[in-house]
Amino acid sequence: MGLKASSSLLCLTILLGVSSIVSAVNITRALEKYPEFSTMVELFGKTELAPIINKRQTITVLALSNDAIGSISGRPEEELKNVLMNHVVLDYFDELKLKALKDRSTLLTTLYQSTGLGQQQNGFLNCTKTNGKIYFGSGVKGAPLTAEYITTVFRNPYNLSVIQISMPIVAPGLGSPVKVPPPPPMSSPPSPSPKKAAVTPAPGPAEEEDYADSPPGAAPETAPASAPSEDGSPAPAPGNAGKKKMAAADEVEPPTSASNTGLTFGAVLVLGFVASFAGF
Repeated sequence: MGLKASSSLLCLTILLGVSSIVSAVNITRALEKYPEFSTMVELFGKTELAPIINKRQTITVLALSNDAIGSISGRPEEELKNVLMNHVVLDYFDELKLKALKDRSTLLTTLYQSTGLGQQQNGFLNCTKTNGKIYFGSGVKGAPLTAEYITTVFRNPYNLSVIQISMPIVAPGLGSPVKVPPPPPMSSPPSPSPKKAAVTPAPGPAEEEDYADSPPGAAPETAPASAPSEDGSPAPAPGNAGKKKMAAADEVEPPTSASNTGLTFGAVLVLGFVASFAGF
């Protein structure tokens, strides 16, 4: 019995030790794998907030990328410390829990509130879900919701969660507010390319046969010119054919007076000969 009790106690001790290691909160180790948050890790060390955060059992850190945190990194150390404490929530939130929120506002308690220095709710954060997006802002009445949830960077369920937001949250009384960056300029749409003139395709073989078989009156205006005649002269236009024939008939000249006189003299000679033969 003593041996079994000793073995059970040893197993329980090992289990508790492992669970304490697994559940330990270490914000530095959680973010050291993400170089885009290296400035925030440095500021946690500079303001001596890292050991205070690591003592907590349940923490959600609203992380800022190096670009986003640049707007507050140069502030006085005490002011910077208070602002950063307002980015440490004393509860566990990850993407699943945030998306499960209803479309309403939720008040979150921060590490700054635990110092007893919070006034007019500047130690609380307002988390609001609207139109499928999640925004964070100061819990002070009338404070804007300007920080948008981007993604969950790291999570150790119910102990430590690191979620990324778009910009710092500076509560009234903790420093000058951060201006919302302007939206990126909209690129103008490309100008439409000039339309090409429509090219009429040449008629295909089937169309040419239709033109050949169609009656003269139905031929299109673009019909080819008629072929030259066999004698080499160009074929007359349809409208001038009748005029040409009439001109040919008029070309025969009427008999002149000289030709009429010749005929009369010949007739007299014939009658003279006939009279002479009759006299004989």
